[in-house]
Amino acid sequence: MSDNTNARVALLVETARAFGRELLQGVAQFSHDRGPWSFLISPGDFDQVVPKFKEWRGTGIIARIPDVKTAEQVLALGVPTLTIGMSYLDVDCSGIVDIYPDEDQIAQQAADHLLDRAFRNFAYVGSPDRGWCQRRHDAFRRYLNGLGIEPIVYQSPKTPRTRKWEYEQAVMAEWIRSLPTPIGVFACDDDRGREVLEASAIAGLNVPEDMAVVGVDNDDVFCELSDPPLSSVRLNARTAGYRAAQVLSDMMAGRSVAPQPIVVEALGVVARRSSEIVAVEDEDVAEALKIIHSNHGKDMSVDDIVEELAVSRRNLEKRFRDALGRSILDEVQNARLKYSKRLLVDTSYPVSRIARLAGFGSVGYFIQFFQRRVGKTPGKYREDLTH
Repeated sequence: MSDNTNARVALLVETARAFGRELLQGVAQFSHDRGPWSFLISPGDFDQVVPKFKEWRGTGIIARIPDVKTAEQVLALGVPTLTIGMSYLDVDCSGIVDIYPDEDQIAQQAADHLLDRAFRNFAYVGSPDRGWCQRRHDAFRRYLNGLGIEPIVYQSPKTPRTRKWEYEQAVMAEWIRSLPTPIGVFACDDDRGREVLEASAIAGLNVPEDMAVVGVDNDDVFCELSDPPLSSVRLNARTAGYRAAQVLSDMMAGRSVAPQPIVVEALGVVARRSSEIVAVEDEDVAEALKIIHSNHGKDMSVDDIVEELAVSRRNLEKRFRDALGRSILDEVQNARLKYSKRLLVDTSYPVSRIARLAGFGSVGYFIQFFQRRVGKTPGKYREDLTH
């Protein structure tokens, strides 16, 4: 059904990274479903867009808000507007529909990924020129503090000149040398994660043996170009973009819209080489974990793992629980659950096929298990994370 077919929407969203591209893909999908809309696209300086927007006779805006000046320019246009990240600024956001990631989810998933790999030392690397960075740090620290852990926090150089990477990398490398190892490092985004990996090479640390690194945004190309490839928390930006377009459509049609934020869910860590290790000294336990996670827990039983390692089941079970605080079967089921979640979001496979691919004995057992662990059925989980 057509909706706002005459809409002319300006998009001030960076396309250089995955978050912006995927959010715009969601907007585009809504336009295909309910439009079509016309777009004025500018991932750069909003100063250049304002005169074009007025001449173009735009009817709506979705814009990233990096500073107060941009916020004032956007709101002064007086058209239906959704913002990205405006709530990170010290400005009045009442009546504004703002889009921002769920920092608590992001921090918890990054921490759990490292905890699952038995790291007990943690650090956070942020960036002082990004407004959301402090909230991400606070969420990471708060979650770990709840577990009795205090993360080490990197302090960036104070001046803009010394924060240039050609100067800062030596400072960060020296900080990395001072860290206890092995250590799990959470970088505020993939850009910072790549820099941590570069500095770790200068510092002489091995990744992931001495230091595991996790970023945020899961930009496939950017993460794969890192050395080693960077693990990263994936965000559901595409669905957020679709929801944003729905809200903007209502606003442009004159329908009442509650000024509630659109929160971008975190979908879990996409594991790559930068964190693919288990920080346990017991070689058999570490090998068991590698076997489980390399196969997503499917097509295997505890007996299969014991047989492959040629050890006593009772002995391995005890050592596994001593090292990780959970059983081998728990780990297998966790791996299957994570894999099934990925399939539900990334594919359109029916639930019956996902149950089979994830290694569950039957679709009925899969649905029951999933609902018990997640609190909703696989179908509802998929529906909630897609449009």
